[in-house]
Amino acid sequence: MEKTPQGTAVGVDDPYEFAGVCDYLTGEGKCKYAFDHYEHDPEFARERAQADYACPVVDPETDETWADCPHFRSRNRDRECVRCGLEAKRMAHSDERPLLEEHHLSYARDGETLSHEITIYLCRWCHAKVHNSWARITDDAAPDPDAIAALETRRGRELDEAAFESAARRYEGDDDGRA
Repeated sequence: MEKTPQGTAVGVDDPYEFAGVCDYLTGEGKCKYAFDHYEHDPEFARERAQADYACPVVDPETDETWADCPHFRSRNRDRECVRCGLEAKRMAHSDERPLLEEHHLSYARDGETLSHEITIYLCRWCHAKVHNSWARITDDAAPDPDAIAALETRRGRELDEAAFESAARRYEGDDDGRA
């Protein structure tokens, strides 16, 4: 199983199994990294420019994979836990700890430089279980009871915020002379 530099588990054997398309890939199959970040890797940018910035991975004529691209990045944007399915519930103007946390699936090994960033979302309960090697991301899991309680608490506060309350009801019982 893949490990972090500190030796904790990331919960998968192959991070690319969970990767989507590259975040730098445009709808036309072009590499936005080579165009926007020329100064970071001029040789790579020159190669892509000569090919009209075409991404070689999406070319059906090649056998290249995302693992072959030196600047691949895939950050999951689904707002639910990949392991148990708990959905995010954020409260506006709140600095509470989020229910979901970004989990990195790729780490450098043996001193190599890793330019790939592959992330998914895990609820904080599944995230702790994965990093403590109690669980894998591919486990068939239901949300933790504490996670459901936290989600329902937030849902209740959200409904309270969205509830309509008339001015008459709001000021009922005020002692400032209004009826």
